[in-house]
Amino acid sequence: MSKRSYFTPLTVVAVVMAVVVGYLFFYEEDPTGGMRPQGAANVVGARAEMMEFRDIIEGLGTAQARESVDIMARVSQTVREIHFSDGEDVEEGQRLVSLNNREERARVQELEFRLADSQRQLNRLRELAQENAASRSMIEEQEVRVEQTSAELEVARSRLEELNIYAPFTGRLGTRGVSVGQLVRPGDIISTLDDISPIFVDFAVPELYLPSLAVGQRVIALSAAYPGREFEGQIASLASRVDPVTRSIMVRASIANDNMELRPGMLLRMQLERSVDLTLMVPESAVIPIRNEHFVYTVDDERAVRTTVTVGRRLPGWVEITSGLDEGDLIVVEGTIRVRDGLPVNVTLR
Repeated sequence: MSKRSYFTPLTVVAVVMAVVVGYLFFYEEDPTGGMRPQGAANVVGARAEMMEFRDIIEGLGTAQARESVDIMARVSQTVREIHFSDGEDVEEGQRLVSLNNREERARVQELEFRLADSQRQLNRLRELAQENAASRSMIEEQEVRVEQTSAELEVARSRLEELNIYAPFTGRLGTRGVSVGQLVRPGDIISTLDDISPIFVDFAVPELYLPSLAVGQRVIALSAAYPGREFEGQIASLASRVDPVTRSIMVRASIANDNMELRPGMLLRMQLERSVDLTLMVPESAVIPIRNEHFVYTVDDERAVRTTVTVGRRLPGWVEITSGLDEGDLIVVEGTIRVRDGLPVNVTLR
């Protein structure tokens, strides 16, 4: 019976690979091109430091004016004068358009004459009544005529005023949609008027974050039209209901827009700050995950020390450390693959 062999081709290959890896790990190239036992590893280090951690909720919203209206005529008439230019900033009550009002002005003048004549007749009857030359019924009839004419005059003045179109609030006009001499009818848009300082943005936030939302909370708006620019604002109001389909609540933010750079309809990326904490952070490259644990290499007396840490929240390129390190601890951030516990290291601070 032959003796059983404990060396198979697979075993031989594994032993050779282990020898090669160990040789490369424990030896380094010397200046002559040969290999020598490895000494201190050259690594890049950094200090664990306290940093601001901003807990941010992000969402997308569409800008809209605080007040917005289409300027339209209330009656059918031709345009007599236009008192504004495209894109002009106007004040509340400023006249924008005058429609043809010849007929209405004549009607107002006629009623003003009739009212003045009726008032003179009433005064004359009152004088005659003092001499018992006019009855009380005659005076009352004339008083009715005066009141009736006065009411007709008010209606005529109101119709005359409808032929002048005014800005209902302070804001910025859009493009002009009519010309002098053009017939306009109710519903025809003469222009648009928007109050965009500040500008409003509505965006949805998951209901999970509802307890951390409050009116007055700081928000940041970012626009692709202005790369690198941040527009600051605050929460103006919260919806009274959570959407049962999306399980989110609508938040309305008021964004400062003094230079009128943001316009209604723009897509904005919203950042809502839930909290700002001062916490211990290390570069993400320093943290080594193994199964359910995380560790870093700290440097103590020019030697690497494998240190178990507990990680928390993350920022791009940074990790929060909740336990295992203290502020100012020197850690290896580059070259961790060449380091093992207790190995001497030459540290270059980043």
